[in-house]
Amino acid sequence: MKKLFLACLLLLIIACKQENKIEEKVAAIPVAFEVERFDKMFYESDASNLPAVKEKYPFLFPEGNEDSVWLNKLKNPLLQDLYKEVIKKYPTTAKIDKDLEALFQHVQYYFPKYKTPRVIAVISEVDREAKAIYADSIALISLDCYLGKEHPFYVDFSDYQRLGFEENQILPDLVTSFSYGKISKPLDRTLLSIMIYYGKELYLKDKLIPEYSDAAKIGYTEQQLAWCKENEYYMWSYFIENNLLYESNVKNEFRFINEAPFSKFYLEIDNESPGRVGQWLGWQIVRSYMENNEVSLDQLLVTDAKTIFEKSKYKPNK
Repeated sequence: MKKLFLACLLLLIIACKQENKIEEKVAAIPVAFEVERFDKMFYESDASNLPAVKEKYPFLFPEGNEDSVWLNKLKNPLLQDLYKEVIKKYPTTAKIDKDLEALFQHVQYYFPKYKTPRVIAVISEVDREAKAIYADSIALISLDCYLGKEHPFYVDFSDYQRLGFEENQILPDLVTSFSYGKISKPLDRTLLSIMIYYGKELYLKDKLIPEYSDAAKIGYTEQQLAWCKENEYYMWSYFIENNLLYESNVKNEFRFINEAPFSKFYLEIDNESPGRVGQWLGWQIVRSYMENNEVSLDQLLVTDAKTIFEKSKYKPNK
């Protein structure tokens, strides 16, 4: 037992040294950017300077809309109130600039062909589907979607949805957007395949935003994360005993993968559980796979779920 402990300790020390070396290389990567405040430029515009704004940001003004559409937005009292709240929370982007710099350094380390994007702050009128977009050479951040979960503008959203409006979700959302097209789509619709797809996305956050907590990466509270850790063995046993892993049933996605107030085991524990526990378990499988195999990040993203699961040696402790 003592020899096993010493061996595990040695492996942990070696792994930490390797991670430290990687972080040293990441920190040496030069990145230069500034967050362009399109939100300020637009909402402080009028009919006289709107053409100049459109000329600088043509991709933010879809064709087919007359100037009257944009001028009406500028006169909209609700949108002006929204803009004032954004400025109150983010008079500058100093509080997120350092995190953005670290993200872009990590992206260039793991994905060298991607250079530092143009970063633009916008207001999306609280569009949850467009909170943060990171597409190759451009990154859009809808600051109105990160005012804090208790903000009155989010009163009509459910508790579990409001967690996504915290400031600490900006970078996780950017990584989610960045991951699109880089992770191979599941070969089938089994629960296991979908779990591991999201597990890869979350593992990408381990690599690109390593300083963030696990709770922030997945969009949980610390209490929700603790629940998953405490109940990992029982959740996994439930999936195995009910033969859910290789079942292709869309209901399972609603029960364990999709955003929801809680997961649906149809047991008394349901109300205590967070939603998306299938994603969290997929994350643990992917982590176990990477710990037990010499595989690059690029290789992981294209490896099929069956191979990952079989070689992961995943087995939660009771």
